Amino acid sequence: MSINVKEYQCLHVQYHTEMWREIESVSLVEVVTGAEVKEPTTVRACWDDKALYVRFECKDTYWISNYTNRKDPLYEQDVVEMFIDAVGDCKKYIELVVSPSGVLCDLMIDHEDEMDPLSFTVDSDWEVEGFSQEIVTEGDKRIYTFKIPFSNFPQAAKEGTEWRINFFRIDEDRDGVREYQAWSPTGAVNYHIADRFGKLSFVK
Repeated sequence: MSINVKEYQCLHVQYHTEMWREIESVSLVEVVTGAEVKEPTTVRACWDDKALYVRFECKDTYWISNYTNRKDPLYEQDVVEMFIDAVGDCKKYIELVVSPSGVLCDLMIDHEDEMDPLSFTVDSDWEVEGFSQEIVTEGDKRIYTFKIPFSNFPQAAKEGTEWRINFFRIDEDRDGVREYQAWSPTGAVNYHIADRFGKLSFVK
């Protein structure tokens, strides 16, 4: 899986709805099989010289979001998630989890054991710098727009930069059945299979 993200040198690009409509979207699918999902989710992304911007548009007819504190286990309820590996070796990446009510859980994930790719440690003390978000609802649609400054990564992205990345969503229905969505399916109900992440290429 791969996606090209275009550069937009535009003041407050995060909130320009018309601009976002010009950007090509990708759809999330069921994480194991790649099948269509019940509540569709699309993701768009772009960048400028300061940050990566990501926009989730989710059909969301029912949601559950009771956690209120940063670092709470938000993934036990409804969330959207971004896993970003700016180095690209599938060994270390940031995990950003946001609930429908706007609570953030930000973590640094480190896959230390090369013999066991599913083994990893979680640094819950790490915090993303300069992260901002806007969440709006339009009927049965919920739209999340995020700004992730390049200061959180080893170096700023530029034209030709390529990252490993994956976008996820967990969505629970009224019967308590959870649906696990991903841009690049991992083949299991496990978002931490880093070698299944897609590629994000920065273009002009």
